[in-house]
Amino acid sequence: MGENIFASGIMFKLPRENAPDYVKGSLSIKLDDFNAWAKDHEEKGWINLDLKVGKSGKPYAELNLWKPEKSNVPF
Repeated sequence: MGENIFASGIMFKLPRENAPDYVKGSLSIKLDDFNAWAKDHEEKGWINLDLKVGKSGKPYAELNLWKPEKSNVPF
C-alpha cells in the first residue's frame, strides 16, 4: 500500500448533532486550494475521493488511487 494522499482544500465533516438520519456529513471546499491540488491529481478530468473517518474519529477526504485490472476481453 502506498502513501496516503489527502485532498487539499476540501473538508469533510460528520453530521451535526440532531441531523436527520439521512444526512451522512457535509463537504466544505476552498476552491483556490482544491483547484490547485486537483490539477496535479486529476485523470481524464476526474478525481475520486474516499470519505473516511480516522481512528481518532476525525473525518477526512483521501484520493482514491484504485484502478481496475486490465482485461484480455476484447470489448
